[in-house]
This record gives sequence, C-alpha cells and structure tokens, in this order.
Amino acid sequence: MVSDRDRPRYSDAPNGGPLMAGSSSSTPLVALDGVVLDTETTGLDARSARIVQIGAVRVAGTKVLAELRFERLVNPGQPIPKATTQVHGISDADVKGAPSFAGIVDDLEAFIGNSIIVGHAVAYDLQVLEREYQRAGRAWRPPRALDVRALARTAAPTLAHYTLDQLCEWLSIEVKGRHSAIGDAELTARVFAALVPLLREQNVRTLAEAEAACRRLADVEARAVGGFAAAGASVEETVAPARVESFAYRHRVGDVMSAPATFAPPEATVRELLGLLLEKKVSSVFVSADGETGIVTERDALREIAAQGERGLDTRLHSIMRKPLQTVLESAFVYRAIARMQRLGIRHLGVRNLRGEIVGAVTPRNLLQSRAMSALALGDEVDEAEDSTALGRAWARLPAVARGLMAEDVDARSITAIISSEIRVLTRRAAQLAERRMEGEGHGRPPVPYAVLVLGSAGRGESLLAADQDNAIVYERGKEGGPEDRYFERLATYMCAILDEVGVPYCKGGVMAKNRAWRMSWEDWRATIEGWVRRQRPQDLLNVDIFYDGVPVHGQGTLGEELWNYAYERGQRARDFLVALTQVARERGSAFTLLGNLRLDEKRRIDLKKLGLLPIFGAARVLSIRHGVRARSTPERLRGVAARGAGSAAEIEAVVAAHGTIIGAMLGQQLADSEAGIPLSSRVAVDRLDGPHKKALREALRHVDTAIDLVSEGRL
Repeated sequence: MVSDRDRPRYSDAPNGGPLMAGSSSSTPLVALDGVVLDTETTGLDARSARIVQIGAVRVAGTKVLAELRFERLVNPGQPIPKATTQVHGISDADVKGAPSFAGIVDDLEAFIGNSIIVGHAVAYDLQVLEREYQRAGRAWRPPRALDVRALARTAAPTLAHYTLDQLCEWLSIEVKGRHSAIGDAELTARVFAALVPLLREQNVRTLAEAEAACRRLADVEARAVGGFAAAGASVEETVAPARVESFAYRHRVGDVMSAPATFAPPEATVRELLGLLLEKKVSSVFVSADGETGIVTERDALREIAAQGERGLDTRLHSIMRKPLQTVLESAFVYRAIARMQRLGIRHLGVRNLRGEIVGAVTPRNLLQSRAMSALALGDEVDEAEDSTALGRAWARLPAVARGLMAEDVDARSITAIISSEIRVLTRRAAQLAERRMEGEGHGRPPVPYAVLVLGSAGRGESLLAADQDNAIVYERGKEGGPEDRYFERLATYMCAILDEVGVPYCKGGVMAKNRAWRMSWEDWRATIEGWVRRQRPQDLLNVDIFYDGVPVHGQGTLGEELWNYAYERGQRARDFLVALTQVARERGSAFTLLGNLRLDEKRRIDLKKLGLLPIFGAARVLSIRHGVRARSTPERLRGVAARGAGSAAEIEAVVAAHGTIIGAMLGQQLADSEAGIPLSSRVAVDRLDGPHKKALREALRHVDTAIDLVSEGRL
C-alpha cells in the first residue's frame, strides 16, 4: 500500500488552469508532453464514486519520467466500502488524516500544467474528477485526453482483451504496484510508450490523429473520452490564429545581409581595424588565420583598448578574433538568423553560400524590419535538439506558424519554402545525431567526406505538411559493400529512423539514403546518372526527376553541388533523354470529367498533386534541364526559361500563378486535417472552399494544360 507524502512530488510545470492542456494538435506522439493519471475510488459508479488516491507520472514521448510523479491519498469524506478496500488496499484508517480533494487540487493542477492527460479507460477517471471539481466548487474545463485502451485497439485490433494486465503481458512489461494509483499510472505510462512506435506503423503519429483514433474506436465505456476530446476543443480551434510577424518568414538572409564580406589580414592592428570599419561603414570584419576564419567586431576593439589603453591599438587581430565563426546560409530565412543570434547571445553572424564561402554579414541592424524578433514561433531548437523528442517538439511548431502566416495572407509558396527549410535543417540535425550515435557505438567518425542531400519537394522548396522523406548520400570514395559504404548505410539507417520518429515518415517509394540506390560514392553516382540518361527506362526517369531537385544539407556540400551540376550538364546534352522526359511529363490524367466537373473521389475530394502540381513541376523541371536553367523551385525554373526568350511570358506567368493557387488549396486543407486528426494527403475537399476560391482553383487546373503544352516537343 502506498503511504501519503508530506508534499507531492512534481515538476515546476506552469499552472494552466483546471486540467487545461495546451499542446499543439500536430505534436508527434514521440514528442508529446503528457501526464499519465490514475485514480483509486470508493466504487465503480462514476456518478457517486469519490477519490481516495491519485497517482500520476510524466511522459515525454516514449520516455517515462517515473521520478516526476504525483502521489496523494485523499479523504473522501465518507466510508470506504470493504469490497473496494480489498481491491486497492486503502482503508478508512489510511485516509483519516489525509486532505480532502479540495485540499490537493491546486497541487494536482500545478503538476499537470499544460500537459495532455493519458490513462487506461481514462473516461472514468475524468468523470470522477469532474464531479470532485463540482463538489469543491471549482470550475471544470474538459481536458484533451488519450485513452491507452483505445490506442491499443488501434495498434493491435486482433487482441482478445485490452485490460491493463493483458496489455502489459502482450508488451512484456513487468507488472508491479498493481491497483495502487501510482503503480497503475506508471504501468499505463509504459504501455503508452510501447504503443507509440506501433501506432506509427498504423499512420497514427500526432496528437490529433491519436485523438481521432480514440473517437473512432472507443466502445461504450471508453466513448466518453471521445466526448472529452471533442467537447474540449483544441487550442487551435478555440483561439484565433496568432499574429505572426511575417517579414522574417518572407525574406532570406541574402536579402538583408551586408555584402560583400569585409576581410582584414590577421596581422592587421586594432588601429588599422578602426580605420577599415569607418571606411567600409561596417561593424565587424572577418579574419582568417591558421586555416580558420573568425570575426572581430567594433566592440572587440573597444574592449581591447579599454583593457590595454593606447597599447591596445597595436594588438594584432588574430589574437582577439572570436572563433569558430558562427554562420548562417544566405538562402536561409531571416527568422533562422534571428533565432541563432538570440540563442547564442551574439550580434554578428557570418553569411555563407553553399560552397562554404563567407559572402556577407548580418547584424541586428539588418533585421530591424522584423518588429517581433523575440516572438517568432520558430527558432533554433532543431540545431540544439539532443534527441527525437526535442526534434519532434520543434517540428510540431510548423502548423501553427503556417496557420498564422496564412492568416496574414502570406503567399502559400513562401510558407512551403519555410516548411522545406525546416525539413532540410531537420535532416541535417538527424544526420548529426546519427554521427554521434555511430561514435558512441565505436564506429568512429565518417571515414571519408560525404554530403546528405534532400530531394523532391523539400529540395525544390515546395514541401507541404504531408511531406515524407526523400534523401540521398554521396561520399567521396569507396565501393559498394566496402567499409565506407557499410559505415554510411548504418548512419543513414539511424538518420532515417530519427526522421520517421519525429514525424517525417519513411518514403513509400524507398527514396532514402539507407537504401543502396540512394547512397553511393561520387564516381558511382556519376555512373548512375550516366545510366539514367542513356537507358531511359521508366524507373530511371522517375529517379533522375527527383534527383534534379536535390540540395545538400549536411557535410561537404560541394560534393552534392558538383553532382547536381553534372546531372544538368549531362541531361541537357542528351536529346533522346529530353524527349523521354517530355513524354513522361505529358502523361497525366485530367482534373475534369467529360461533363466539365472536377474529378472527385467518393469523399468529394480531388487529388491536387496528381492532377495539378505534378504536371506543373514536372514540366518546369524538363524545361529547366532543356534550357540549362540551374534552379530548383518551380517558379524560378519557369521564369528562367521565359528570361531566355524560350516561351510566352504571359503563358508562363499564368502557370506560375496556377502553381501558387493549387499549393494554397492543398496547404489550407492539410492545416484543417491536422486539426481534425485526419491523415494528411494531397486530396482537397472542394466543398470547403468558398465561391471565389473554388473558381480560382478551377481556373488554375485549366492552366495545367498550358504547362503541358509548353513542354511539348517542338514548342520550347
């Protein structure tokens, strides 16, 4: 029997009100901040039962934080029936000196904070809690909750029974402390943690999807949890989209940086530095010494003079430069630069290109146009994340940011570029964590330089929220099956597993670096591209298509860039290859029926990727290869072709506009579906669109024919 404690054990979670959870619907289960709760009561009828004990433990995704627990006996104010004492072992004598529920409710709320409630047949516990709140004269707001029993039915629908004991037996969880509130809470927490990867196999990945599964599959007793989850609307449903200062999400670092980069010799003095700063009207210079680049700012110079007096003017820059230099890509969005400067507590960042060259600097002065620097929803958490749970929490922020930007009428393609940017950074961090794991297992550092590439829509900068993995690895040298390849196979397997846990699922088509077809040496990649161009088999054409969208995100980026450029050069010279790509781009179904209606499925949705986006970005890709337009995004490719005088500017702008309209419709649907717990897809419910948006979508889909016509052999 569990004895009462002088004070409950709990974390310093903020008080979110009476059991009011605040997690985002899009939070992956692997990153869920939950409290697993169980009660022992005077009886089984929730209408009259009183609480005699409450136990709760924290979970962070698949981690059971057993040391963070809440454990209290409660005086119910009435005798405990002997029959129930025989079950949980709690007698009138045990609770005689215990506080009433009203005396412990503040501590309970402090422990729960903004976490999601998790429990086995949790509807019963919540009904009992609601009545205790009413008796205590406290306001009750139904929390968001997940029922482990219903989730188990989703993960394993063929089990004979779903009692806590049977679930523990099925999952090989040792049963301890059964029929005490804290013991049952900890067992339920371990069951929940074990279910998370099994639910992922059933495409239940997020909080909203788990809630939807509970609503669909709960039986008569457990259906109440669906009522709690449905009656207690999610945060996104009850609160208007937060205003997001959109400048930092609309502009790239290259748009605002000070360029070109100002360098000073390492032997230059502080006196010479001050003259250079005045001449160039900058506040810092870069210094390269002993193979490493650092930075010296005007503040560094002033500190040196304050410390050394006049002698400080003769100090050499190499002795006071700060290194390693903190940098950001010129193609990164401004919000990433802001977040990095805030996290590191610095005022200057170097700006580098994909080749690693320093091309400029960015300071708070460059960023003044962003009026809400400290309130940006996305930050630098990914770069600091230590595990899948932390990565998942960062990834879960995206839908809220996307929703806020859409509310500000930010172009949908700018939002998809942000999503793509986060997928790239997420992939880079997953690779870094995989490297760390390899070292921890004794496999050492990478044997040769290598690069991780993100392919497909994230490479083009056009990812939506339903994106899956498309990635590849190129390493400097090594043979298939050799030590280098075996190293990178293991590393890629870890990297892809991390991404899948976080919420970027495995690619159904297998386009992942853990598979040999997407992991090879530079020479083998070059031979593979040559084979794609020469053989022109259907699968080859699909592979080469996605490869042309690739962008390096980790490692030695020049390996990826050189390979991408080689693919362009080789493809542009091969006429038969271009003809074959053109034929593939022209093969599509129509978005309209013979009667001119939109082609809808049984749920009155239309597949806008298959019937809209795919032919447009496919045509743009072929045109860019044909005309040597070295670009990745669809609008850049199309406008690059027009700039070369290779097509009608009016027609191309119409296709570009259609591309944006279709992406906007898909993004809006995915945001709605993520809230409802509906698996994200490329299908859009046309009936949810108002008249003007429906008309715009029909017009955009008509311009798919224009894109196909542009790419037709003989036109361009």
